[in-house]
Amino acid sequence: MKVISQRELRDSSAAVMDAVEAGETFHITRHGVVVAELRPPARGRHLSAAELVERHRGLPHVDHGRTPDEADAFFGNEERIGEDDPWDRARG
Repeated sequence: MKVISQRELRDSSAAVMDAVEAGETFHITRHGVVVAELRPPARGRHLSAAELVERHRGLPHVDHGRTPDEADAFFGNEERIGEDDPWDRARG
């Protein structure tokens, strides 16, 4: 990790940004005190298909047939009674 002053960053920002893009990290100082860290963004690791399947196995089971009843129990159903009831399609 390199330590540079605020002035060095200002005077050579293009070179510093090129170095950051290449993976380097800088601590930026002001009056000799570190005030910031400049680094490349964290790159997310791509998961393999096997890892995704394993993560999926750990998710709770969702019974889609019970979803309308659970929504009614939680939210109530008096505001959606009518001919255009979207749950009628899900139940039917």
